[in-house]
Amino acid sequence: MQLLGYGSAFLTTTSFFPQAIKVLRTNETRGISLRMYLLFTLGVAGWGIYGWLNRDWPVFAANLITFPATAAILERKIKSLLNQRT
Repeated sequence: MQLLGYGSAFLTTTSFFPQAIKVLRTNETRGISLRMYLLFTLGVAGWGIYGWLNRDWPVFAANLITFPATAAILERKIKSLLNQRT
């Protein structure tokens, strides 16, 4: 079961990174919903905490790896919106 968990965590985490890299390289966030990324980032943090508290290491590891990228994209989206207002 752990192998299935780690394999699934690897696939979902890996699938997220091309989008994160694109946003970080281009700073293009027009097509990204602020609400969605805010909820997603909070969800990733919540799942990470859940994995840690339950010692569910595949869940913890996947979300620990994904959180910095989701937070960086969220930060870029917020900066973009703030720059539009000035």
